Amino acid sequence: MTDIAAGRAYTPAGEISPAEQRKVVFASSLGTVFEWYDFYLYGSLAAIIGSHFFSGLTESGQFIFALLAFAAGFFVRPFGAIVFGRLGDLVGRKYTFLITILIMGLSTFLVGVLPGYNTIGVAAPVILIGLRLLQGLALGGEYGGAAIYVAEHAEPSKRGYRTSWIQTTATLGLFLSLIVILLCRQFSPGDTAAEKAASFAAEYGFWRIPFLVSIVLLGISVWIRMTLNESPVFKQMKEEGRTSKAPLSEAFGNWTNGRIVLLALLGLTAGQAVVWYTGQFYALFFLTQTLKVDPYWSNIMIAIALLIGTPFFVIFGWLSDKIGRKPIIMLGLLLAILTYYPTGLLKPLGLGSYAYPGVFELLTHAGNPQLAKAIDTSPVTVLADPSQCRLQFDPVGKSKFTSPCDVAKSSLVKAGVPYINETGAAGTASIKIGDTIVQSYDAAGPDAKAQGDRFKKELAEALKTAGYPAKSSLEGVSWTVVALLVYLVILVTMVYGPIAAMLVELFPTRIRYTAMSLPYHIGNGWFGGFLPITAFAIVASTGNIYAGLMYPIIVAIMTLVLGVLFLRETKGRDIIN
Repeated sequence: MTDIAAGRAYTPAGEISPAEQRKVVFASSLGTVFEWYDFYLYGSLAAIIGSHFFSGLTESGQFIFALLAFAAGFFVRPFGAIVFGRLGDLVGRKYTFLITILIMGLSTFLVGVLPGYNTIGVAAPVILIGLRLLQGLALGGEYGGAAIYVAEHAEPSKRGYRTSWIQTTATLGLFLSLIVILLCRQFSPGDTAAEKAASFAAEYGFWRIPFLVSIVLLGISVWIRMTLNESPVFKQMKEEGRTSKAPLSEAFGNWTNGRIVLLALLGLTAGQAVVWYTGQFYALFFLTQTLKVDPYWSNIMIAIALLIGTPFFVIFGWLSDKIGRKPIIMLGLLLAILTYYPTGLLKPLGLGSYAYPGVFELLTHAGNPQLAKAIDTSPVTVLADPSQCRLQFDPVGKSKFTSPCDVAKSSLVKAGVPYINETGAAGTASIKIGDTIVQSYDAAGPDAKAQGDRFKKELAEALKTAGYPAKSSLEGVSWTVVALLVYLVILVTMVYGPIAAMLVELFPTRIRYTAMSLPYHIGNGWFGGFLPITAFAIVASTGNIYAGLMYPIIVAIMTLVLGVLFLRETKGRDIIN
């Protein structure tokens, strides 16, 4: 076998048979699927977990704190990348990602047996966050090990194709977690859908089963990984005495390598991450939290979209071996930027004549047509003095919004109703719903109780009259929603399918595990992992249900510009160095 770029023999440990390469891909991918399954269970069940482990807060506070605990796992992923990346470059690929899967699996199992806040008090959220941190550390060392292990076994002409199977694991892990959750919901005790939902979400309900069965998946994953041999590239390098003695300082203390690390982060993984999390996690949260689509049907439609879209990881990985990694990734970013951008964001910028419905706007029309119709026919406007309004983001549920403007906005946020802002008279605030005006009140005033009762009644009647629904009327699968979700997943496959091969090819073998893992996990752990909480904070503070999309759009634009200008194509590059 000959290296494409260097033209030299590619025999790090002798020729590897196609059967052996398929075994490597299968074993690495299957173990990683189980690990992502463990990680995604928490995200999919964030609302239920919030109700049991943060029950001392308001309903919105519970969900936001559950997302913050979810984000804690992402926060520590770069530190896991440093710890396990260094270990992988010093000791080897195989044993490093054997350790990571043990930590991940045991932490997930313990979530399933952990008592809630009502049983052990504040210890419950503290232990939960601790387990999330362990999961994040483990995942920080997992991806790099699996991707490098496969790439170092693959022939250069099929490196994108081989590593693209690793790229399917995150989506397959999410898909598997959704299927297990749906089965547990379906078989929860109860005669009606409402009874099943209540029993599933109870403190010791069936929602714990997906966490508990992960111990079985852990056993299978460990057994599979024990059958693997060390990477031939690393093994040969170690036998020749060419391994790095200080991979951290060599990877980050040297400007030549450090520049590539920085470019890999800002010009590659940051944009890939926000597209990835927007297309899968944020889309799910948008359906359930913003559009009020029943979680059961939301999960069903996400699962169908993932099933249809997942093969495109391999398709784009294979295509990257033909035309290059960079064009596919950059095109995916460009399409995301152009199609995320909705009318609701263009009009306030004075670009209404260029406005067109973005994919999330189309999701609103398909997933909750009553809400979409109400927004179009009876838009809600808050008229108030901006100086008397505060940000409507209350993560702990303890802030007191007492001014008329605060009362008006916080009431709309709690009701899940989008609004726009207009300047009104100082000291007063009102809500305009279509042609109806509801006067707000001072919650700290002497007649606050009477005024509050009057305000709540008038607001509820006005919203109902204007057609704003308490929840989506969608009962079943909307194939329009599924088609839009499939499109979002395909964008994910474009930016994510070829990226493992590209990251492996960017860095030399002696520091590859360390140097590759850090930008990947900062990009996916921080830029991507913080996307749900950041986007919902923006929505809550502005009242615009699409405003949260500004975050992934801005990051994707940054990555597109830097990637196009400074990132070099890596297809065919020699990785035996």
